[in-house]
Order: sequence, then structure tokens, then C-alpha cells
Amino acid sequence: MAGRKSVCCGASALVVTLAVLFILMTVVSVSLIILMVNCITDTGPEPSLPPSLQPYLIGVGRADCTGPPAEVPLMGYANPQQNAAGIHTRLYSRAFIIDDGRRRVVFVTADVGMISQRLRLEIIQALQVKYGNMYRQDNVVLSGTHTHSGPGGYFQYTLFMMSSKGYIKSSIEPLVNGIVKSIDIAHRNMKPGRIYMNKGHLDDSSLNRSPQSYLNNPEGERHRYKQNTDKQVLVLKFTDLDGDGIGMLSWFAVHAVSMNYTNRMVSSDNMGYASYLLEQDKNVGALPGQGHFVAGFSSSNLGDVSPNTRGPRCANTGLPCDYLNSSCPVGGTKMCQASGPGDDMFDSTRIIGHNIYRKAKELYVDAVEEVTGFLHSAHQWVNMTDVTVQINSTHMVSTCKPALGYSFAAGTTDGGGDLNFTQGAVEGDPFWDGIRDALLGKPSNQTQECHRPKPILFSTGEMNWPLPWHPQIVDVQIITIGSVAVVAVPGEITTMSGRRLREAVKQELESEGTFRDSEVVIAGLSNMYTHYITTYEEYQVQRYEGASTIYGPHTLSAYLLKYRGLARAIAQGRESDLPAGPQPPFFPDQNLFSLLPAASVDRKPTNSSFGDVLQQVYPIYRQGDVVSVSFVAGNPRHAGDIRDKTFVTVEIHDNRTDTWEVIYTDASWETRFHWLRGSDRRSNVTVEWHIPLLTPSGSYRIKHFGSYKQMKGLRPVITPYEGTSGVFEVTASFYYQ
Repeated sequence: MAGRKSVCCGASALVVTLAVLFILMTVVSVSLIILMVNCITDTGPEPSLPPSLQPYLIGVGRADCTGPPAEVPLMGYANPQQNAAGIHTRLYSRAFIIDDGRRRVVFVTADVGMISQRLRLEIIQALQVKYGNMYRQDNVVLSGTHTHSGPGGYFQYTLFMMSSKGYIKSSIEPLVNGIVKSIDIAHRNMKPGRIYMNKGHLDDSSLNRSPQSYLNNPEGERHRYKQNTDKQVLVLKFTDLDGDGIGMLSWFAVHAVSMNYTNRMVSSDNMGYASYLLEQDKNVGALPGQGHFVAGFSSSNLGDVSPNTRGPRCANTGLPCDYLNSSCPVGGTKMCQASGPGDDMFDSTRIIGHNIYRKAKELYVDAVEEVTGFLHSAHQWVNMTDVTVQINSTHMVSTCKPALGYSFAAGTTDGGGDLNFTQGAVEGDPFWDGIRDALLGKPSNQTQECHRPKPILFSTGEMNWPLPWHPQIVDVQIITIGSVAVVAVPGEITTMSGRRLREAVKQELESEGTFRDSEVVIAGLSNMYTHYITTYEEYQVQRYEGASTIYGPHTLSAYLLKYRGLARAIAQGRESDLPAGPQPPFFPDQNLFSLLPAASVDRKPTNSSFGDVLQQVYPIYRQGDVVSVSFVAGNPRHAGDIRDKTFVTVEIHDNRTDTWEVIYTDASWETRFHWLRGSDRRSNVTVEWHIPLLTPSGSYRIKHFGSYKQMKGLRPVITPYEGTSGVFEVTASFYYQ
């Protein structure tokens, strides 16, 4: 027994020893495998090029964001007489969502003057209610096309509220809801797809409106570029896996001011018309705003770039304006007006918009360079009143509290001011200084010194009643889609400023070796609005753009510092380590003010009804003619939320089925909807249809839809109505052959 026990125990010891050795070898082997994997995969920041066999998930969406087309100020020219009174074209938000399986980014371009801080904050809030943390400050870019013909009233800072009758709920709500809806649609439509990039040049569609300032940039820097505006058009083409197009996103630097300061109709201007044309091409047979294909045309470094290619002349004499200050001997800056290539503003909008569309379409068709790579997004809030920059080994400079200079009041050659201010002012005026000091307070010595050589007209950074006049906290943001970097700039950045910013971002992205041959594009008017961003040299000239660079002469240097930091973080894969920065304020609604009174009740002529025809159509028209019909109408504000609706239809009669088919709405380029407020609270509406030359012969009619308000006792009641023109014929026009 003793022997058996000894053998048994010896065998047991051997088994145990072997088991322990096996376990140790297994642990060592696993550890070595893990170390080898780590050595293979831990190469610093993640590579920029994943396998092309892994397509992106892509979603595109478009939604109507048109606000009230009556009595609300149009945002852009700050012209107190320019209140909305109809619709030229509707306004749309176009959203593009891209997902690489790890991260997601959203880019929105909306037919709006600019994105305000308030608008962005409300949109992000709405998205987070719906989607949690999927769509955030860092991965959502909101950019405005910079049309100057969209309703204002969506700001929370006093200066902007003063110029647009305050904070107008009926104005901001369709923007928030429309932009969010476009993202909703893109979110629902996401599917595997591919992205292709192309770029080219577009001439004869832009002009530098402040060449005096541009020439103040260093000569060596200017000689690196052939022209004083950026002519590049960059296109991203989105397809599904079968190669069928689902959308296009394009950037081109030009102001959307072909529709000038005399216009009173809501309009998406030249960039919106480019979108309209490409979407009509791709969505065959669909009405505007319908169809699966989405074409977004986004703003870029347009700060000193005008579409008014004939340049400025004195409107009262036809002679050239004074070169230095853009004024006329009689009429001052108001008479110095630049004009576009067309016979009128509508024709100029058509020509410039068509040029942009044609070039983008050409690039879209020929796009074969596939965009592949991971997605990144980086965002910070920055206190732009307190940024210190080391510009060389011995000098530090700082930004300033916001202030606007004298030349801000002069306006531009796209829309001059009404008073006797001129561009290029580097000295103040005792008369205006006295009025400013008495009404608003004198700028502090520190602010005056910080902004030199700008003579300060409004020291907005020192004005806080009833709310701050200008923002202090500003968004800076970059998203990358493979090798394409989109730099979201919160203002109107000039040509040379944009070039410096693109160069700085590209340098930082490629500094770590994770990005190669990166393409950097500026998305202007993004996330919030801080007026202009000029170079230090352009600022010294103090034309309109320099006078409107609100954080002082070193504004661009501060932005270069901050965007370099974002790009470096992306290159190193350390976006999550970036401090968020100080959050901007979100002022309660009760602290905001509105100067827009409620729309009054509607009245009509005796023995008439709303929708009755006041001026009837003719019985017959030729192709190329303009049909015009007027109706007894209510105030368009009484229609409420007008998104996805129409005030106008043009309809053709189908003889086979004896039915009427809608072929145009108020979103169509071919229609114009004019509202006129008469005396005694009466209104009328005039609808125009500009008959295209290829319109089929047949029977047509025009319908108008609206609502009117009346009082029933003490209670206001809104009632819808409609009116219909007589039937008219359209025939072939021998005149135009």
C-alpha cells in the first residue's frame, strides 16, 4: 500500500508539474501574441486610408425652411426698408451625413444669410432630443449660402436684433424645423455608397470688390496667385454602390447678392438657383424640393468677392466711382453701385447661378478620384476677445473686444450706406463721435488702442444692454472626410485670409504623416456669425471688410492659431483630448425682444371674397410671355408655417383625363409671388408666370392659396382661401424662332 501510494503521489506530482508548465507556456504565448498585435497596430494615430472595400454609409436630405414672406426684414443688407413682400424662390436646407463605421459627420448647407449662434444652439438641442449623443457640436457643421434675401430675426445678440426687428419666433422656427428635417431625411436614407472628388476653375462669375485692400497684402504672397479671388470650384459626388448619383456638394467663393438691396421677395439667390438647376436635371419630372437627388452649393472664402462682375459705377452719372473710397461726387456711397452681368437683378442671378451650376455639373460628371479614409471632427468654443498669439520670437499680439469701424456704416459696392460714411476711413468724425458718445457711450482707451487704425463707430464689446451686442464665445471646427478637410469658419473670410487658413490647416494635417495630399476647403458663414475676417494688411486699409473685422487687426492670427490646434489634434488622433472651451450663452426667450407687431386683421373690398380675381389673365399667350394675375388676398403671415406648402400653382389641363396637373409652384424659378399691402388693411397678390420657351401648347390656369384673419367677437380666426384665374392658352411663338 505504501508503494502504491508512493507511485500514485509521484504520478500526481508529475501531472501537476506538466499542467503548470502548460499553463505557463500558454500565458507566455498569449502574451507574445498580444505584444505582436500591439506592435503591428500601435503606430500612433489611425491611418487615413481604410480599405476601399469598406464603403461609407451616406445619407442625403433636403427640406423646406422658408419663413414668413411678408413684413419680416430680409437679412443681409441691413436696409430698414427691405421687408419681405413675396417669394421669388423658396429656401431649402440640404444635409449630407457620412459614416465610416466608427464615426459620423454631418454637413448642412442652408439657404440662409448665415448661421447664427442661437440657430445652431437650438438645432443641436433638437437633434439631441431625437438622437441622443449621435449628432453633436463637434460632428455637425451648419453653413449658410449667404443669400441676402431670406427672413431675418433669428439672432440673440442686440446688434443683429436691432437690424431685423428683434428675435422673431415665426422666423427661427421654420429654420430650426427645416434644417432638422433635412438631417432626419438624410438619417433615414443612409445606405452604403462612395464619394468622388473633383475640382476646377470658374471665371467670369466673381470680382474682388475691395482690390485696394487686397493689394496691401505682401507682394510676394500675391504673386503666388494668378487672381485676386479664388476661382476654384470643389465638388464631392455621392453615389450608391451601383454608381447611381444620390447627391453633390460643392464650394465656390462668391457673395449671394445678385438679388440686390431693392429686392423684397424671399429668394435663394445665385447659389440657390444653381441647386435648383442641378436638382431639376437629376430629379426629372419632380417639382422643386422633391426627388431623391440633393445638390448643395456652399459658401467659401467670399468676404471680398462679389458676383456683380461689371463692377461699381455711379448710378446717377454712369461714371466710375472714386477708386479709394467707392463713392460718387453726388450721392456718396449710396450711388456707387456694382451691377451683375444681366439686364436686371433677376437676369444676373440667372447668369451667375447658371455658371456655377454648369461648372459643378461638369466636375460632377467627370469626378473619378475616390475619397477614402476615416472621418474626423474637432470643435472648440473660443473666447475671441482674449486670444494671445506669438507672431514671432519677440512679439505677442492679442484680439480685442468687438467693435465696428466707421467704414462699416459705408456699406459696400453691393449695397452702400445711407449716411455720409465712406470706405477707407482711418479717422473718426467729431460730429458722429459726439452722437455715439451721447447715445451709446465712448469706447474705452484700451479698446480704441487695440483696434487701431480702426476709428470705432460702435464699441459693441462694451455694450451690454439689453443684452450683449456681439458674441464673445465663437465656434471653431474642422471635419475631415478621408483626405478632404472642411474648415467651418464663423464669418465672412476674405480671399487671402482663406488662402492662409487653408495652407495652415493643410500643413498641420500633413505634419504627422497620417494625411497625404489633403484638400482643404473653407465653409464660410458656418455655425455662427462674427462679421468679417481680413488679413492684418487688409485691416490697415479699413474698407468695409476691415471695419467689420470685429475682434481687431489680429483676428486672422487668432483663428490661424486655433484652427492649427484643431488640425494638429486630428493629425495626432487626439480630438477627444481637446478642451471644449467656454460655452456660449443661451439667453431665455423672455430676455429677447421683438419689434415686429402681430399681423393685423384682413379686410377686402365690398362685395368681394378673398381669392377673387382683381386683374384677369389674357385668353392667349405665347411662349416667352409673362402671365400676370392679381387676387384679393390676406396677409401671407396668416398662413403660419408655410414649409412644404405653396401660395401658387401653375397647372396644365390634361384633355385625356379632364384633370389639372401642377407643373410649377412658388418654389419654381419661373414664378413670382408678389404681396402688396394697400390701405385700410387690404391686400392683394400678383402672381407672375414667366413662360419658358419650350412650354407645350395647351390650356393652363393659375391658382393662389392663402389665409385671412378676422375677429369673431374677441377671438381672431384664421380661414384658408383659394383663388383661380381664368383658363388661358399657350401657343408656339413665331416671334422667338
